[in-house]
Amino acid sequence: MNEVRTIYPKDLPVPELHSYLLGAIAPRPIAFASTVDEEGQVNLSPFSFFNVFGANPPTLIFSPARRVRDNTTKHTLENAKATKEVVINIVNYAIVEQMSLASTEYDKGVNEFIKAGLTEEPSLTVKPPRVKESPVQFECKVVNIIETGTEGGAGNLIICEVTALHLQEQILDISGNIDPRKIDLVARMGGDFYCRANGDAIFEIAKPIREKGIGIDQLPEPIRHSKYLTGNSLAKLANIEVLPTHEALAHVKMPGFDSQISAHAQAEILLQQNKHLEAWKLLLMDLEKA
Repeated sequence: MNEVRTIYPKDLPVPELHSYLLGAIAPRPIAFASTVDEEGQVNLSPFSFFNVFGANPPTLIFSPARRVRDNTTKHTLENAKATKEVVINIVNYAIVEQMSLASTEYDKGVNEFIKAGLTEEPSLTVKPPRVKESPVQFECKVVNIIETGTEGGAGNLIICEVTALHLQEQILDISGNIDPRKIDLVARMGGDFYCRANGDAIFEIAKPIREKGIGIDQLPEPIRHSKYLTGNSLAKLANIEVLPTHEALAHVKMPGFDSQISAHAQAEILLQQNKHLEAWKLLLMDLEKA
């Protein structure tokens, strides 16, 4: 039985709470933000408190949090407040080490593009330059900045509206959509860890939009209470509009069946391979034997 530790934020030092939050809420996309100050000095820094929050208008939000150790703020925040402009460059595996190097806390006025060996590309609608090597670059105007607190670790939500976006042609599939394998994104985990969204890390789940799944509660009881079928597998079985019949599955080739192994255990393997119909056929045969 899994034991559960309950934690109340007020009872923990902020650095320890910060570690739990970043370890649990992951992987997080990375906003590689380029800004300029009022004198035109360029700054480039990554932030993993980041996501997209709407398409009309196109809205991105990232948060340069106040430093936990000394409650200071970052140059990106100061620049965004002063100029109301930012470019959010997306990070993929090809530039992840350069992105990490740019996160070094250089003195104000030091250009992280130069330190990280990245190329400044002029923007079309805002003053900050884009990262030429980034697979996607979002030029943005800053709509609002919301401070969530004034102590170390507090967030500063920079709400941005996209004014232009740039896509490298090489990341697109033949339909003109972004191919998740070609873009090869990376995401932030806790501590020093990252996640690469490529290869075996990418999988598909059909969205239940057009069909209404019957739900796990409508599965036959022996299946619903199986000791072999996981919650994920039960959800796969339940994402159908009606329970299948032998007639409906007549065209499905019967998988190899080992009578010495539980049908549910074999169905679990089939479901992990996304062979939903084969698993149903096996389970229906087992139900008839019961």
